[in-house]
Amino acid sequence: MLRGSAGAWAVLGPLLWGCGLSLLQGGMLYPRESRSRERKELDGLWSFRADFSDNRRQGFEQQWYRAPLRESGPTLDMPVPSSFNDVGQDGQLRSFVGWVWYEREITLPQRWTEDLGTRVVLRIGSAHYYAIVWVNGVHVLEHEGGHLPFEADISKLVQSGPLSSCRITIAINNTLSPHTLPPGTILYKTDPSMYPKGYFVQNTKFDFFNYAGLHRSVLLYTTPTTYIDDITVTTDMDQDIGLVNYQIIVQGSDHFQVDVSLLDEEGKVMAKGAGAEGQLQVPSAHLWWPYLMHEHPAYLYSLEVKLTAQTAVGPVSDFYTLPVGIRTVAVTKSQFLINGKPFYFRGVNKHEDADIRGKGFDWPLLVKDFNLLRWLGANAFRTSHYPYSEEVLQLCDRYGIVVIDESPGVGIVLVESFSNVSLQHHLEVMEEMIRRDKNHPAVVMWSLANEPASFLKPAGYYFKTLIAHTKALDPSRPVTFVTNTNYEADLGAPYVDIICVNSYYSWYHDYGHMEVIQLQLATQFENWYKAYQKPMIQSEYGADAIEGFHEDPPLMFSEEYQKGLLQQYHVVLDQKRKEYVVGELIWNFADFMTNQSPVRMIGNRKGIFTRQRQPKSAAFLLRERYWKLANETRYQRSAVTSQCVGSGLFTV
Repeated sequence: MLRGSAGAWAVLGPLLWGCGLSLLQGGMLYPRESRSRERKELDGLWSFRADFSDNRRQGFEQQWYRAPLRESGPTLDMPVPSSFNDVGQDGQLRSFVGWVWYEREITLPQRWTEDLGTRVVLRIGSAHYYAIVWVNGVHVLEHEGGHLPFEADISKLVQSGPLSSCRITIAINNTLSPHTLPPGTILYKTDPSMYPKGYFVQNTKFDFFNYAGLHRSVLLYTTPTTYIDDITVTTDMDQDIGLVNYQIIVQGSDHFQVDVSLLDEEGKVMAKGAGAEGQLQVPSAHLWWPYLMHEHPAYLYSLEVKLTAQTAVGPVSDFYTLPVGIRTVAVTKSQFLINGKPFYFRGVNKHEDADIRGKGFDWPLLVKDFNLLRWLGANAFRTSHYPYSEEVLQLCDRYGIVVIDESPGVGIVLVESFSNVSLQHHLEVMEEMIRRDKNHPAVVMWSLANEPASFLKPAGYYFKTLIAHTKALDPSRPVTFVTNTNYEADLGAPYVDIICVNSYYSWYHDYGHMEVIQLQLATQFENWYKAYQKPMIQSEYGADAIEGFHEDPPLMFSEEYQKGLLQQYHVVLDQKRKEYVVGELIWNFADFMTNQSPVRMIGNRKGIFTRQRQPKSAAFLLRERYWKLANETRYQRSAVTSQCVGSGLFTV
């Protein structure tokens, strides 16, 4: 990261990207339909069974994948996408740890099974956490880690003879070990006077429920056998000329032609290019601006890519369209810059979490959340504590909501979780995450972990290596991780570009004494900045509040206490944002489910909205603050008012 020289960073970032791209093998383009591509979503009811055998291995011992799942025993109907935990009435299933089995029999279009020039791909959007996939009883792939997509070319299996349907079987294991992301441990309870034989529990060091299952869509999509495998775009500005640098990877043939066109929002062609690599120049370019930072935020161009190849059976064409936002990101000693202008993160932390569906993707819920974000006047959020669905990032691009994209590195507190085995897996996860999310203009920073034990001796090498690898993969974005370690003891902080700090003054200590917050928070900021001279974000702060619980004077868990605690933080944030604090992210956007605990009453209640997305008193406080900050940082209040009218919102 080039710090202190925003101009140099903007020039060199796109050039360095090409070096990082060579480290990524294979593309992960979002499966869009086009003139050459089709998709078939497999959402809906799947057959499901949890393996309750003592060793959780009965499914493999009896080879459940070789025949329809119903033939080896009873099955349940399970909706996909969803977590399996809260759908049924079985308490054993809600807290189940081990292997579960999903199956779906589908009918394939005839042309997919007969046209040997068509490539058929099976894509799983997310499976928590280890998945094994079979098609018609044939093993096709395995994948470790949740939250990110994986896929396999199954053309040979579905084009091997007369075939009108196929059976997809997916076995998923949600067990966490010290070397998974997130990590966990299995604790066996061996006292026969207290626990039955073989009794065990899954222990974790993160504060959200370990939902499991097929959380995102499973689908089939097609491409020609010679196809566009990957597209990488970086952008820059030369005065008012937008620069769009592109690299395109083609698979299936070495003899091909690539043509690209960049279209504006009205469909007008603004630039054309030829070849698998190049730069498009856009005169008087519309920049991608964050929400409320410009009267026309989140402007997206469309990069249309056409591939033409000569094959043994004749000419083949493939088409793909990628949304492109032209914007720059830079970091100085005390500022975060977007398009050369100081940017202040006023936003939230979130969770993919809701009633019944757990972490299952849901369009109505997603649109509701974005409406609430814009109602708040928020311009950013962190994907705490894992990568969110691709559709979330697409809406962020569309609405101008800036994203700190975080890996599943939460709960890394054991020495074993800093081992070389863990590090190797973390490196692979970052590769998958960057491969998927690299083209989103809304993503402005990578976060590698949340609240790791970064004071442990192995943490220094771990984070030095991980951060260097991430920057090599993507030199165009800053890198951070979120810490709650003391500034003097944190061994990973020297390597980040932005200091992100979580603190819960007057909540997890000094209970009920809000009068100490301002002193403690000011001291936190001053110590960190003196030590590292880097911009800072208050990446978490907050207090639990039970909706409808009121106490005056404020007491803990009342709506008044949550509101009062936030107000104390805001006093100091207003002082330090004039110096080197570049953002504040409330914990949390909405209440969410956790493990059962004496300190948790049906989940974590630090949301400013309930789990059903109804506002608490703190939501109105934050809305007033965020709109005020938006108006302060805009060059004209009238422009903010215009934006509000256009979106059906009103200034505060």
